[in-house]
Amino acid sequence: MQIYRSLAELGSSSSPSVITVGNFDGVHRGHQMVIASLLERARVHRSRAVAVTFHPHPAQVLHPGSPLRVITPLEEKLRLLAETGLDSVLVLPFTKELRRWTALHFAQQVLHLGLHAIEVHEGENFRFGYQAESDIAGLSEMGRMLGFAVRAYVPRMARGAPISSSRIRTAIAAGRMQEARALLGRPFSVISTPAPGRGYGSKYVVPTINLAPYADLLPANGVYVTSLRIGAHPVFSGVTNVGNRPTFGADSFAVESHLLDYEPVDLDETPPLQLTFLHRLRAEQRFASPEALRDQIRMDVRRATRYFALAKALGCR
Repeated sequence: MQIYRSLAELGSSSSPSVITVGNFDGVHRGHQMVIASLLERARVHRSRAVAVTFHPHPAQVLHPGSPLRVITPLEEKLRLLAETGLDSVLVLPFTKELRRWTALHFAQQVLHLGLHAIEVHEGENFRFGYQAESDIAGLSEMGRMLGFAVRAYVPRMARGAPISSSRIRTAIAAGRMQEARALLGRPFSVISTPAPGRGYGSKYVVPTINLAPYADLLPANGVYVTSLRIGAHPVFSGVTNVGNRPTFGADSFAVESHLLDYEPVDLDETPPLQLTFLHRLRAEQRFASPEALRDQIRMDVRRATRYFALAKALGCR
């Protein structure tokens, strides 16, 4: 998949494109539905299948006082978009200048002149342009003027409500990992690197790995069944605490994973970590002593071990 990070990088190509525009945070099942249809239409037209997205997320620019925590940081979003089979992604820097573009200016500069759109595929609630001035009907009118067709999609539904990035963020922030998985079409993961820990896990029960500070969306504080990929090593089963570790005194937020099937790996070069949240075991709590915490960790480990055994028996994870 080709990645363009500005209109200037597109060059003078005149290849026609079938396009979808959006933030694609999470690349969830609703996004996947639109992209799958777009790919079929691109094959029919023998044209490029292109997604246009923005960085940073527009909400992070428009509402800096309450910054949005995204489900998928940009590089992870691009990786997931590449897996769909798209030919290209155009990442437009969401600047103060871009936010003031009118809908017509965006359609002319990006869709028509930049990407030579022949079809544009969007959800029926799509809005764009300065202060979200235009909707899908406006886009269709611009398409008639500029030479592209518009296909609108009703929202994909799950459990009686539309699938959306905001709904998924709410589920993750509340620790509802099964709901998030159903909406994303995969378990929720974060990509980070190792950070030095305080060694409590290795001292009391099992080896641990801490994630480096992570600025984007994390599940609610609590204890989770997880899996952890360390660079190119096999995936380890684990139990992960997200929170402040209050048993040990002064609060210090950390994402600390206890590895259940540990084997020594080299962390000297801070390999990438992919931590996948599978199931929430309990809320975070303060224990009367490290020994009480040790007993609870052992209970958490037993529950996680049963989870993995059952998942294996059912042929899933």
